[in-house]
Amino acid sequence: MAANTPIKFFSGTASLYLAEKIAKSFGSELGKSSVTRFSDGEFQPAYDESVRGATVFIIQSTFPPSENLFELLLMIDAAKRASANRVVAVIPYFGFARQDRKDRPRCAIGAKLVANLLTAAGVDRVMTMDLHADQLQGFFDVPVDHLYGSPIFVPYIRSLNLPNLVIAAPDMGGSKRANAYSRFLNAEMVICYKLRKKPNVIEEIRVIGDVAGKNVVIIDDMVDTAGTLTIAADLMTEMGATSVRAVCSHPVLSGPAYDRIEKSSLAELIVTDTIPLRQESPKIKVLTVADTFADVIEKVYNYQSISSNFIV
Repeated sequence: MAANTPIKFFSGTASLYLAEKIAKSFGSELGKSSVTRFSDGEFQPAYDESVRGATVFIIQSTFPPSENLFELLLMIDAAKRASANRVVAVIPYFGFARQDRKDRPRCAIGAKLVANLLTAAGVDRVMTMDLHADQLQGFFDVPVDHLYGSPIFVPYIRSLNLPNLVIAAPDMGGSKRANAYSRFLNAEMVICYKLRKKPNVIEEIRVIGDVAGKNVVIIDDMVDTAGTLTIAADLMTEMGATSVRAVCSHPVLSGPAYDRIEKSSLAELIVTDTIPLRQESPKIKVLTVADTFADVIEKVYNYQSISSNFIV
């Protein structure tokens, strides 16, 4: 993308709160757009200003309902049809990412389908954060800037000045992420081993490693029903942990999540604002991703390296 082309920011309705912060951090303002809604529920996004020849950044997380994803697709299509020079989809939370493989017969691979839909809509580049699995980048035939929450979380963890710090992986799949944090923070690591009967239902969980007298920080990419986190936190507390915190980039927090967190032994749940909280909680600390995305957007727009944005 040519740096001499005008740059414009737009937002879907679901991420307006975050898009305003990203644009402000960048030193710009959101462009004018609107959504026409029909009585049957159909809707039509439109740009209320010219985007001809511009590099357009459309900010929208694709958490449920699926209308959020479809609105993003329509906005990409509208920008391309309005002769935008380049269209970049900024998707802080990439929904359907858990559907990255056929884990049972005759099921869809939703993440690949979403990647195909974005490409078909005409997106030129995708920017996202903490994908459920790194290999999802390979589902796209366009460049993907996969950012990590570590530059936001690591300074906060350090500010807590926790003695005897231990980093925990919530499951075997999250061990790579947790190991990266443990090495960077020079801390020990433990792993939670869990068995599931079905999605969001845990049959058994065990902790592999010593947590007695330790301050534990569980690292994960998202927290959904909070079943794993709260059971793991309570188990670690029973095993003698001094405190248990959790760091999760995306606060999906569906179903009984808030109630589980309040009743658990979790001292704190640290999340970002990629998804808006449905309700406030004294146990939940929200850190913004706005400055991180604004910085990377500026570097990508000006053809600069973004390697310095990755510390874990």
